[in-house]
Amino acid sequence: MANDTPPSPERKTLDDRAKMTELERIRHSCAHVMATAILRLWPDAQFAYGPPVENGFYYDLECSHRISPEDFEKIEAEMKKEIKANNVFQRTEVPREQALRDAQNGRLGGLAERPGNASKFKLDLIAQIPEGEAISYYQNGDFLDLCAGPHVMRTGNIGAFKLTSVASAYYKGDEKNPQLQRIYGTAFKNKTQLDEYFKMLEEAKRRDHRKIGAEMGLFALDAEYVGPGMPLWLPKGTVLVEELEKLAKETEFAAGYVRVRTPHLAKEKMYKTSGHLPYYAESMFPPMELIENRPASAKGSPDESAESQGERYYLKAMNCPHHHRIFAAEPRSYRDLPLRLAEYGCCYRYEQSGELFGLMRVRSLNMNDAHIYCTEAQFAAEFQAVNDMYLKYFKIFGLEKYQMRFSTHAKEGLGKKYVDEPELWLKTEDMVRNVLKNSGINYVEVANEAAFYGPKIDVQVWSAIGREFTIATNQVDFAVPARFGLQYKDRDNTLKTPLCIHRAPLGTHERFIGFLIEHYAGNFPLWLAPDQVRVITLGAEDDPASATLMDYAKGIVNELRAGQVRVSTDFGTDPVKAKIAHAEELRVHTMLVIGGRDLEAGVVSVRLHGKGPQGTRPKAEAVADILRTIHART
Repeated sequence: MANDTPPSPERKTLDDRAKMTELERIRHSCAHVMATAILRLWPDAQFAYGPPVENGFYYDLECSHRISPEDFEKIEAEMKKEIKANNVFQRTEVPREQALRDAQNGRLGGLAERPGNASKFKLDLIAQIPEGEAISYYQNGDFLDLCAGPHVMRTGNIGAFKLTSVASAYYKGDEKNPQLQRIYGTAFKNKTQLDEYFKMLEEAKRRDHRKIGAEMGLFALDAEYVGPGMPLWLPKGTVLVEELEKLAKETEFAAGYVRVRTPHLAKEKMYKTSGHLPYYAESMFPPMELIENRPASAKGSPDESAESQGERYYLKAMNCPHHHRIFAAEPRSYRDLPLRLAEYGCCYRYEQSGELFGLMRVRSLNMNDAHIYCTEAQFAAEFQAVNDMYLKYFKIFGLEKYQMRFSTHAKEGLGKKYVDEPELWLKTEDMVRNVLKNSGINYVEVANEAAFYGPKIDVQVWSAIGREFTIATNQVDFAVPARFGLQYKDRDNTLKTPLCIHRAPLGTHERFIGFLIEHYAGNFPLWLAPDQVRVITLGAEDDPASATLMDYAKGIVNELRAGQVRVSTDFGTDPVKAKIAHAEELRVHTMLVIGGRDLEAGVVSVRLHGKGPQGTRPKAEAVADILRTIHART
């Protein structure tokens, strides 16, 4: 029973609930039906909450019986009975006093009153409902639950469902609270959609970036010596890293970016000024205490009196404060703007150990970062140019389905979760919204998920098998440049503070490569493939009769290497079928197979990984086509 579940979600507002999709309503209703079934089997079960989530639903509960996957069949059987009964989901509003009474007598989250078994989690949840907000119940059959909804009309509207896993989770995600059982399931409108989902999950297992990464020798995770969540890039994985950096640098150079380099750590003052401390402290590694000019006699020994004289340094968790200091390093004029500072910066973030996951959630990350300093008048063009860069990358990587998730602030969070500048929030959100509308980009707007310093866009993409990933972010910052005193001299000789656009179209190497491994199933396009070409001979290098053939093959290898192609050879004694099978196993993109007849005709036999023979081509034509395909990144 795993204890690596994500923390429980924040309580949804009534507005959030009103925007729930039909599928979310189906899944929310299915969570209630699952609770109904569990209570019929184990009446003492105490339920906390059961929301819809990205790929289904769950319900957290406390129960004397330890539920396991072996119990799913009988739970699902009871669920089917409730769905067949087609009971109405009946909503009722009640006074707070009645809700407290019903919780005390165990009625909430139950099939009937349970004297002596109060609905303790529901009592706590009632206390969280703001005064003046309606308190509502939903009832299906005998099951009555504290719930703000919404739900489908009847249990019979749920469609197809399946329970998927069981885990443990602390109540409210706090390890100081009781540990509950969390039962996961999923639901869809019909069985066809449900079957397609599980078929996709099976394919996702086959494409798991951790599995393929190990098979291909791309990266290693060494928790014992290096530490959890800090990948080591092996030679073939480093090829992917460097090809992505090359793509980014070429693209950014063409777009007028200039490159900078920054240290891996900075003083505490930097992050206090930016506002990341104290609010982001839990996601940063603990500080290092450095005492400058410590006497030699004191080195290596504790000195409590010197502690207050030390400077605190933090490992860099984000690049933006360093870039702000680069902007501040020289006097700036309106003629310098827009100033686009780019860096593949290495950052360190302290992710909880239970949240680490292969390359997708790590503690050491290399980010395709840049910060654009611009005037308000330049903002729309700069923001649009960043979006155009995303679209270019989508085309290169064959990403046909994508969505921009536009996150805005919430008024109630001003001064707490967000910078207390209500007018600037509305102004910059309108600016971003207008760019998105005018560009025709597919986007959705989500309230109360912005960065603390401004609105942001999270870029959602779907892989070749339909899995959704968040790969990048694009943020507007109207607050932090002023905290650092960043200014430029405008045309009228007045000093003004620039807007800052934070953007990272390729995200981090770690997450983006993890996504690409699964997207391509390790079968990378020629330009990106760690093993681009392998020259295979029908004869062996140590066979005197094959000397001329070897010279021909080595000439091809030299031509390809002169063009910076990653080419390997197999001139061994194995049968040619075995050589091809080995190259296929290694996911070599292109195989050039050469025998005596090819030598005589001046041709090569071309094979592509997973696609088989492509026929013979004149040697010069085959080499030119490989070079052209790599250069075009097609």
